Amino acid sequence: MSEPEQVLDPATLCDEIDRIVAEEPGSKQRDAVCTLLAETMEARRAAVFDYLIAHPCAGLRVARSLAHVMDGVVNACHHYCATHLHPAPVRTKAQKLAVVAVGGYGRGEMAPFSDVDLLLLTPHKQTAWGESVIESMLYILWDLKLKVGHSVRSIGDCLRYAQQDMTVRTALLEMRFICGDREPYDQAEAKLRSQLFNQTAGEYVEAKLAERDERHKRHGGSRYMVEPNIKEGKGGLRDLQTLHWVSKYVYTCDTAWDLVERGIYSHDEVQKFADAAKFIWAVRAHLHHLNGRAQEVLSFDRQVDIAARMGFEDQDGRRGVERFMQTYFRHAKNVGDLTRILAAALEAKQTKLQPTLSLLLNALSFRASKDETTPFRVQDGRITVRDDKVFEEDPLNILRLFHEAARTEARTHPDALRLVTQNLDLIDDKVRADPEANKLFLEILCDKIEGARVLRRMNETDVLGRFVPEFGRIVAMMQFNMYHQYTVDEHTIQTIRMLNQIDRMEAGEQLPVATEIIKAGFNRRVLYVALLLHDVGKGSGRDHSEMGAEIAETVCPRLGLSEAETDLVVWLVRNHLLMSDVAQKRDISDLGTVRDFASQVRSPERLRLLLLLTVCDIRGVGPGTWNNWKAQLLRNLYWDTRDMLTGGADKVSRQHRVDYARAQLSGALEDWTEEERAEELARHYPHYWLGLDTAIQVRFAELARRKASGMGSEFLRDEDRDATTALVYLEDHPGIFSRMAGAFALAGANVVDARTYTTTDGMTCSTFTIQDADGRPFEESRLPRLKRTIDRTLTGEVVVREGLAEKTKKKDKDKKPFIVPTRVSFDNESSDLYTIIEVDCRDRLGLLHLLTRNLTGLNVNIFTAIIATYGEQAVDVFYVRDLFGLKITSESKMRRIERKLVAAVEGKKSTSKSGV
Repeated sequence: MSEPEQVLDPATLCDEIDRIVAEEPGSKQRDAVCTLLAETMEARRAAVFDYLIAHPCAGLRVARSLAHVMDGVVNACHHYCATHLHPAPVRTKAQKLAVVAVGGYGRGEMAPFSDVDLLLLTPHKQTAWGESVIESMLYILWDLKLKVGHSVRSIGDCLRYAQQDMTVRTALLEMRFICGDREPYDQAEAKLRSQLFNQTAGEYVEAKLAERDERHKRHGGSRYMVEPNIKEGKGGLRDLQTLHWVSKYVYTCDTAWDLVERGIYSHDEVQKFADAAKFIWAVRAHLHHLNGRAQEVLSFDRQVDIAARMGFEDQDGRRGVERFMQTYFRHAKNVGDLTRILAAALEAKQTKLQPTLSLLLNALSFRASKDETTPFRVQDGRITVRDDKVFEEDPLNILRLFHEAARTEARTHPDALRLVTQNLDLIDDKVRADPEANKLFLEILCDKIEGARVLRRMNETDVLGRFVPEFGRIVAMMQFNMYHQYTVDEHTIQTIRMLNQIDRMEAGEQLPVATEIIKAGFNRRVLYVALLLHDVGKGSGRDHSEMGAEIAETVCPRLGLSEAETDLVVWLVRNHLLMSDVAQKRDISDLGTVRDFASQVRSPERLRLLLLLTVCDIRGVGPGTWNNWKAQLLRNLYWDTRDMLTGGADKVSRQHRVDYARAQLSGALEDWTEEERAEELARHYPHYWLGLDTAIQVRFAELARRKASGMGSEFLRDEDRDATTALVYLEDHPGIFSRMAGAFALAGANVVDARTYTTTDGMTCSTFTIQDADGRPFEESRLPRLKRTIDRTLTGEVVVREGLAEKTKKKDKDKKPFIVPTRVSFDNESSDLYTIIEVDCRDRLGLLHLLTRNLTGLNVNIFTAIIATYGEQAVDVFYVRDLFGLKITSESKMRRIERKLVAAVEGKKSTSKSGV
C-alpha cells in the first residue's frame, strides 16, 4: 500500500466524474456517480484492509489511510454537487461553503467503521444554493451507506455553540479543511483561537479531566479490566486523545512531538505516546474489521483472534493471548504516566485549578512534621522532591517518598512520580537487601488507611515490581478466564484494598465474622504479606500456590519477618484456595468434611488468617463475585472448624446430633397427633437429620402430609444466602434427580447446591438451592412459571434433552475461546458415608442434568450435588453410593465412570459399557 495520501487521488476521481457527466444523460448521471464512488471506496478500503492483514501492527497508518479515502470520496461528492448538480459560476460572498472534518475524522484518523463527522461551514446565514448543495451531498453519502454525523453552521454559530458546549468545542478544536471554499474555515479557526481557546484554557482542562474521570468510572475504574473498552476505558484511545486535545488547546501543538520542544515531555516519553497510539490503533482496526462493525470492547474471543493476527504465540508456558494482553496493559499504564506528566506541566503553567482543600491540609501536615533538611517539599498542595538529585543521593528516598505519602495521607506530585520513573535503575539488589528499605516497604504495605492506594501508585511507577521482582513478573499479567476481572497485579492490590476496609472497621455489616477477628487482633504483617504474595506464582507453568509458597520462603525474611511469621505466610500462600474450595465444593454439613479441613488447618490462628485471606481474595476478583451465599458457606465452615479445633465439635456424637434433630422436629409439629409424629420421625435415615435444618424438615413433613403420593413442591426465599430454596417431594425412581436438574436448567435457574434424601417408604425429599442469571434469588413473579416448568418436566410433558439443545449451543458459542480440560476425581476419605466424585470442566447450560443423567445410567445413586462456577469453569461435586448403598471403591468402576463423564462433557461417544 502507498503512503496514506497516495491511497486515492481526489483529482483523478473528480476527473472521472466530469467524464460521466459529459457522457451520461441526466437521468443516469447520479446513479453512475454513486456507483463510481461506491466501487472506488470499496476497492480502496479493501486495499487498506489487505495492508492491515499483511502489516498487522500498522494500525495508525491504516487509520490515516481510511481517513484519506474518505476525504477523496467527500471531495468528489462535493465536486459533483457544487459543479454539476447546482452550478453557480458567479457566487456571492454569502454563498461560500467549506466542507470540514471534525472529531476523530478531523484528526485524520478513522477506524474501519467510524462515523463520518462533517461540518458544513458558511460565512453567515445559509443560502438557497448552499442548502441545495448540502442536501444533495448528504443524500449521496447516505446512499453510499455511510454513517454521517453532520452540522450546518455559520462562523458565528460555531463560536456561540463552542462557548456553551464542551463537546462541540472539542470537535471544533480538531476541525480540518477537506474541500470547498477555504476562507470560512480560516476565519472560523482564527476566531475560535483568539476569542475562545486562548482565553479559556483552565476551564477547558478542568472540564476534560473531569469528563475523563467520569468516563473511567463508567467503564470499571481500572485500566486492568480483562475485557477492556479500548476506546473509552482507562488507558485507552480516548485518554490518548484527551492528552492531544489538552496540549493542542493550551500549547497549540498539533502532535505530541511538539511537546518535546516545549519541554513538557522527553523524547522517550513521546515515544511511549507514539508506541501506545500505534498499538491501540492496530488493536482497534482489527477489532472493527473482525466484527464487521464498530466494536470497542476487546472481548475474550476477539483477544484470541487479534493476538494471532499480531503474531503473539504461545511461549514459556503462557498462551499468546495472555502475552498480547500484557502488552496492551503495559501501553495502557504508559498512557497514565503521560497523563500525570502533562497534569504537572499544566499546574506549573497554572492552567489547571489549584488542589482541593483536603490536599492542602494533608500537605501542611507534612510540612509541619519536617524540617528544612528533608529531601521532600510541598508543591501545589502535594509532596514532591527538593531537587532532581534526591534519589541519586540516596536511592532509599524513593521508598521514603511513598512512605511519607502513606503516613501523611497526602498525594504525590506528578513531577516527583516522573522523577521516580526516570531513576528506577537505582533500585538494585543493594537497595532490596537494605533493612531500612524493607522496613519502609512493610509499613506502607500494612498501612490500613493508605496502603492499597500507595501500593497502586508504586505499581504504576514500576517501583513495586522493581523492589519486589517476584511481584514484577505478574505486573499487567492477563488471566484469560471469565472469573477474574482484573490482571493479576491489580487483583492483588484489590485484595489489599478489601483488607484495608475490614481493617478500618468499615465492613462490619457485610463481614461480621471477619470484622470480629480484626477487632480481636491479628498478625497484620503476616496477612498483608500473604495477600501481596498469594498469586505471585502465576504464569510459571506450575501450580501457582506451590510456586508462590517457594517465593514466599525467600521474600519474607528479606522483608524482615521472623522465622515463625515466614512459616505462617508460606502456609497461607500454599493453601490460599483451600477454604474457598472446601466451602464451595464440599458438603460442609458432613462432619467428615469439617474434620478433614480442620486436620489441614491445625490451629485457630491459621483458621482466622485463612478466613480473612479467603474473604479478601474472593472480593478482590471483581464486582459481583462476592455474595451472601459464599459468605454463609465460609461462616459455617469457620464456626464448625473453630469448634472442632477448640475441642467442641468432637464431644457431640453423630447419634446425639440425630436424636437432637428428631426432637427438634417433633417439638415443631405440635399440632400433629402423637401417631403422625412418630410415623414422620420413623420415615427418615440418619443423613436426613444431619443434612437439613428443622425449618426445612417441617416443610417436607407438611408436603408429605398433603401428598401421600404424587408430587409436591415449595419455594422459599433465603436472604442469608442470596438464593431461593426449592423443595421437591415425590416418589423415588431412577433418574429423578437428573430430570429435576434439567427442569431447573430449562427454567433459567442456576443450581448452586442440591441434596436428595430417600425415605423408608420410597419417597424423596430434594432441596435445590437456586439463583437467577444475576446470582440473586428468584423474584416472586417468576416462581409460578418455574414451578410449571418443573411439573411439566417431571410428568414427562417436556423432554429435557430436546429443550436444552438449542440453548446449550448458544452458551457454548459464547465461551469458545476458553480451554478448560475435563477432569474427574474420586475421594473416599473425606466422607464417612459417601464416595465424592468431583467433575471439573467447562460450564454449559444443563451441565448438572447431563452429568447426573450419565451417573444414573451407570447405576450410581446421587445424594448430594454441590455446584461451584468460576467464570467459564464449573466444578460439580457429587456425594454418591452404588446400588447396594456402598461407597464406590473398585478401580475399574471408577475408571468407567470417569470415561463416561468425560465423553458426555466433551460430546464424544464413550467406549465404556453402560453398567457399573
